[in-house]
Amino acid sequence: MATNVKYDLERRRYILSGTVLIVSFIFITRLFYLQVIDNEYKMWADSNAFLKKTLYPSRGMIYDRNGKLLVFNQPAYDVMLIMSETKPFDTLDFCSSVRITKVQFDKQIAEIKDKRQNPGYSAYVPQVFMKQLSAQDYGALQEKLYKFPGFYIQNRTIREYSYPNAALLLGNIGEVSKQDIAGDNYYVQGEYSGRSGVERSYESTLRGEKGVEILLRDARGRIQGKYENGNYDQPPVSGKNIKLSLNIDLQILGEELMSNKVGSIVMLEPATGEILCMVSAPSFDPGILVGRQRGRNHAALEADPLKPLFDRSLMGTYPPGSTFKPAMGLIYLQEGVITTETHYSCIGGYPLLGAKPKCHGHPSPLSIIPAIATSCNAFFCWGLHDMIDNRRRYSSAQEGLDVWREHLRGMGYGRRLGIDLPGEKSGQIPNSKMYNRLYKNRWVSSTIISVAIGQGEVLATPIQMCNLASTIANRGYFYTPHIVREIEGSTLDSIYMEKNYTSIDKQHYDILAQGMRAAVTGGTCRGIALPNIEICGKTGTAQTPFGKDNSIFIGFAPYNNPKVAIAILVEHGGFGASVAVPIAKLMLDKYFNGEISPENKYLENDFKNRVILPRNAI
Repeated sequence: MATNVKYDLERRRYILSGTVLIVSFIFITRLFYLQVIDNEYKMWADSNAFLKKTLYPSRGMIYDRNGKLLVFNQPAYDVMLIMSETKPFDTLDFCSSVRITKVQFDKQIAEIKDKRQNPGYSAYVPQVFMKQLSAQDYGALQEKLYKFPGFYIQNRTIREYSYPNAALLLGNIGEVSKQDIAGDNYYVQGEYSGRSGVERSYESTLRGEKGVEILLRDARGRIQGKYENGNYDQPPVSGKNIKLSLNIDLQILGEELMSNKVGSIVMLEPATGEILCMVSAPSFDPGILVGRQRGRNHAALEADPLKPLFDRSLMGTYPPGSTFKPAMGLIYLQEGVITTETHYSCIGGYPLLGAKPKCHGHPSPLSIIPAIATSCNAFFCWGLHDMIDNRRRYSSAQEGLDVWREHLRGMGYGRRLGIDLPGEKSGQIPNSKMYNRLYKNRWVSSTIISVAIGQGEVLATPIQMCNLASTIANRGYFYTPHIVREIEGSTLDSIYMEKNYTSIDKQHYDILAQGMRAAVTGGTCRGIALPNIEICGKTGTAQTPFGKDNSIFIGFAPYNNPKVAIAILVEHGGFGASVAVPIAKLMLDKYFNGEISPENKYLENDFKNRVILPRNAI
């Protein structure tokens, strides 16, 4: 009997000890989870003792090449809310102070608490209740803020613009998306980043580094001042300033000349690849995408049938028309298809297809330099015929076309050039696989003859067209086009300092430069002539599926030691000589002389007021 009692006592002791150990283990595990693993508990504990306020840095400012301030900052105020600190208050008084309705207040609270819409939600973490309060509303709220527990003001900055120009190039700031937050731990819900243009490409440079201010609370949650006299605070680091290669005066003139038109103006510095001007028309004031009206204004721009948010300089792909002929001439010379002594006849057009493509009146036969000067269609059609149909040169048309394509890619066509702005398109240069698929391996030069004059399946962006002019200006190489000239305390990527040589020998570029000079002195570009400036140019008139042809011009100046290359494209403008050439003349006049010459003022007024729009937009 005594043995059984002793056994029961021993068993109870083990059970009790085991129970204590199990409970202790559960308690310790839970405590470890709460204090080490579960951030919610830590946030709750910290929020009882501290208020950690994010200090936002001043975003870097943006200047033009001459030091003119383009983009700077002005103060803005966000209303922040820590849900766990709210207590009953007069919501109608609050709504009146920030000029919203009670319905809007309730909706915003619900959206903040909805973890599907706000994945990072925690009752102990500051949430954005209202963005970018005006200075007037900030003042009204600040006086009453003590009445609204849980709410406080977060100082921020928003962008301000010195000029109502260069909106797409400069870009804009918008709230970060879920993808932004997932891809970069710098951001949290409700913060802002560059959404387009320079603001997006150089976001990490411009944004700076956030700081933090740690404030101490008492037992009732009231702020008592800085924790440890601010020893643990971290000041924000301002973003770096950026100087662009843009000449804002050229940009302003370009946008004025392209008013009530659709198209693009691009100007490059051949010696550096720096962009001097990049107009996409229609344009808009970048200031309308700042502040609480940003969403409404952005929606209006998106709904505009002329698509002002579409950057035609980088994203618009067009048949380059006759501005493509210099590239064709370079390939023919390099491949030995022609020499400067080669002559082709032109009797109203390309004779092998019944004078199609057609051509205008000029002397015949003619060689490469006058063919460029007069923009002869037949000459370049004959060249393509002799290049890809001659079996002594290539074993097949497919082989000849692919050689042609690789030369063009070396000139920057059919691929992205690598400009330091988002959204650049590659255009299109067809290869033999495309035509084999379209024509079931049964095609020759006559099948695709339109590519010889920059039509058909050939598509290029205005920046690519300008880059061709820049490459001819340099006699065989180009620098990657870029818009940023200097970064405060940093150096540019070396890619913008390297020469990109094409597959064409320099002496052939000398020939094409002569042809483009002859186009100005006595050919299709006579209207662009300016006193004492040797301009070289090439017009283009490209057919479109509907409406009038696109008016195009590319060129550079001066002939020796060129300082500038230019491309103009006006959708539905008609002949290149009638619209693109006069606009180019005014832009070059401004570039070389600092202002429009008195004798060209009438032309300036004409094009600033001239309307050239698609029929459905008038």
